[in-house]
Amino acid sequence: MTPAWLALVTVVGAGFGLGLFLTVHELLPASPALGPALARLQPQPGEVPGRRTAWQRLTSRAHPIVPATDLRLLGRTPEEFVTSLAVVTLIGLALPSTLLGLLALIGRGFGPGVPVIAALICAAFLVALLYRDVASKAAEARRECRRAVCLFIDLAALQRAAGRGTEESLRRAASKGSGWVFTRIRQALLRAELEVTPPWTGLHRLGADMGVPELGDLGDIMQSAGVSGAQVYRTLRARAASLRGQIRADELARAELRTSQLEIPGALLLIVLMLLALYPFLARLLAGPQVN
Repeated sequence: MTPAWLALVTVVGAGFGLGLFLTVHELLPASPALGPALARLQPQPGEVPGRRTAWQRLTSRAHPIVPATDLRLLGRTPEEFVTSLAVVTLIGLALPSTLLGLLALIGRGFGPGVPVIAALICAAFLVALLYRDVASKAAEARRECRRAVCLFIDLAALQRAAGRGTEESLRRAASKGSGWVFTRIRQALLRAELEVTPPWTGLHRLGADMGVPELGDLGDIMQSAGVSGAQVYRTLRARAASLRGQIRADELARAELRTSQLEIPGALLLIVLMLLALYPFLARLLAGPQVN
């Protein structure tokens, strides 16, 4: 084996080994991050700049390219997203170069600009896939969050109908539900209690952080009850009914979109069949009359 082949096999083997290690590392269950959980419950008033790592300073400068609202909704940090962004960019830059290098070793030559263009296109494609993956997961989580908020509003209305106070109604309603949305709501209410602020302030903050304005609407309704003593049972039930109608309309729109998308493969198949049926006639027409 020549030294060039030995070096190539070593590089390819190291790449596959690194990919296998990263895959196993991502599949293994990770330990819960205690620091972010404590930060959500009681954030520090300020951070000491000298204690921040270089990677944290870099990710803070990359804030314009980070979908912060979607990441907060998914429970991910900007550092994790920037790390994923750097990894997929490096993979996109290295994969075409490796494949073209293997082809060059078997005698397939390429121009000097082809590897660069292929690497840039592959890296841009993988970065776009990463953004699309985050956006699609955030949209799905936001739909789930809206359904949970609708249930939370109904529970809060029932607690108010039972004669409980505003803050007690919110706490009891949050304790009745399960799932990650109700966990976030309980954390927001606990954080507001630790900061000695009204619970609707925590709901406003949580709704703004996750991009779910329905939580802010619930905070406004409960604020009117806590400040002016307004009777909010009918208002809560009307808001829950309105939100259910919006969710139903969105689901119907998504179903119609999926149905229309299913018609595209059928139309393409029909076009292919028509071309196959017309091909003999077109071939004979284009060939012209045969001269004996």
